[in-house]
Amino acid sequence: MDDIYYIIGTAYAGKSTMVKLLAEKYEGIACEENYHDRLVDEKLDKNEFPCLCYTRDLQDWREFIRRTPEEYASWIDGVAKECEILELQILKELKKQGHRIFADTNISIETLKKISDTDHVLVMLSDQMISVNRFFERPDREKQFLYQLLMQEPDPDAAMVNFREMLMRVNSKEAYDKFFNSGFKVLLRDDNRTVKETLEIVEELLRLKA
Repeated sequence: MDDIYYIIGTAYAGKSTMVKLLAEKYEGIACEENYHDRLVDEKLDKNEFPCLCYTRDLQDWREFIRRTPEEYASWIDGVAKECEILELQILKELKKQGHRIFADTNISIETLKKISDTDHVLVMLSDQMISVNRFFERPDREKQFLYQLLMQEPDPDAAMVNFREMLMRVNSKEAYDKFFNSGFKVLLRDDNRTVKETLEIVEELLRLKA
């Protein structure tokens, strides 16, 4: 796996942007956010991948937004573990193409320590509250769909409070600290940096620059 570069961390830290730019610059393959989706189809076994199949088979999305923060956090944790299985399969196949691979990945810190090293893994972190406060600012179809569902609830304000509590549970200080203290190189979001400047730092941290 020495030609694969992994970027992990929190939302809104710039992971997918860096993966895309690195792949373009080094003529590699970009595995952007949720690249495991290519394997989440009707053939995926819901007994083996219950968390990934939850949204695939969901009939009423109101069930999704009405969960408790604890239920949501548990599901997110399960999704990450199931994604790791699929993403490792995808990366193994892509490696056969002989190009460098840059992945915004769900692969856990523990697994990365077994299959990679500190020159091939980068942690990118943003402030814990950014993904909570700015979740619905992105034009993603999925996020806007959820927003509309929340606004259609009998008590939209209460529904939004509950959903933000879900996000806060996932973006906890404990989760942030685990990334920060992972032993891998860390790059914090800085809104005073340009994308180009961030890319140059990422290249240096991953030892891509001669």
